Amino acid sequence: MKYKTSARTLFLKNASNIPGWSSKRKLVVFESDDWGSIRTPSTEAYDNLKRDGIDMESDEGHLYNKYDSLAGSADLSSLFEVLNSVRDSTDRPAVFTPESVVANPDFERIRQSGYKEYFYVPFTENLLDQGHGEDTFRLWKEGIENRLFVPQFHGREHLNVPVWMRALQGGLSAPLSAFKQGMWGISTADDQRIGLEFQAAFDYQVPEDLLYHKKVLVSGLNLFEKLFDYRASYFVPPNGRISSSLEPLLAEEGIRLLSVSKINREPLGHGKDGRRLHWLGQRSRDGLTYLTRNCVFEPVKPGIDWVDTCLYEISTAFRWKKPALISSHRVNYIGTLYPENRDRGLIFLRQLIKRIVTNWPEVEFVSSAELGEIIQNG
Repeated sequence: MKYKTSARTLFLKNASNIPGWSSKRKLVVFESDDWGSIRTPSTEAYDNLKRDGIDMESDEGHLYNKYDSLAGSADLSSLFEVLNSVRDSTDRPAVFTPESVVANPDFERIRQSGYKEYFYVPFTENLLDQGHGEDTFRLWKEGIENRLFVPQFHGREHLNVPVWMRALQGGLSAPLSAFKQGMWGISTADDQRIGLEFQAAFDYQVPEDLLYHKKVLVSGLNLFEKLFDYRASYFVPPNGRISSSLEPLLAEEGIRLLSVSKINREPLGHGKDGRRLHWLGQRSRDGLTYLTRNCVFEPVKPGIDWVDTCLYEISTAFRWKKPALISSHRVNYIGTLYPENRDRGLIFLRQLIKRIVTNWPEVEFVSSAELGEIIQNG
């Protein structure tokens, strides 16, 4: 491998894999966030915001604003073809766990209310509104049936509704400009009038926000079940931000697995954070099992050999008898706005999965829910 980094980084990567559940099995999970979210509806919307003076290029999320959008049928069929191009030791293809939101704001109804009320629509309606057609969601269902693409819950929206609505009602220019383009994902954490990212759906400022978040979780999980015909068992909070006070509700609503960072920044309200230490397979008092990611594959970001980097991280996980949980966002595989972005991401994904089965012939590709079952039954 060509992977090179500092001695300190190598030490930390190894040390962080030591605690937690272990197995001699070579298990690989691909977790891909943000499916179902609008993000950027068109290149025109992006260009219009730039003309309005909105900074779309300097913050960390600029590649998402430029390339990320709802997946079309070409995106899904191309991804499925790549996943089907390999077989693991159990003669099964690679599988994605798309962490999915199930709704987006209904911009027109919100505008008609004078920004006084919030409304949402299922993302399946957004697919039709943006011209993707009924074939696109049919591909979602085929991906589930063929165990190539098995969604889990990423929230109702990838949007902090209370904070966003307060910004709109307060007449803040940047959020209103984005609203006119059918967007919200501009960077806002540095705006002292807002104080956090709109994308962080379960971050909060005041206790009343938590009451709304409970309603979002219940309605979102119910809509997930209605769309996909099964109850979500795994939850990945958008931007990783959520209060532990919501964990009992998650357990009541059927969530068994929760994605957390190993050193988790928990929002405490009013701009304050706490720190909680987690490890793979750890159980909460409410019976949730925590999953922690230990590999990254984001070929949309330039300047890194993502295949070699990810292979090194997988080898480190296997060295300590840990499954490889790979974080790889939707933006890497979307060609709705720029087809070359999808094509580039899939080239690297194909290289990665082929080298995985070559390097570790005993590998097993599993979904996040399947990994959770293995941990809980082990």
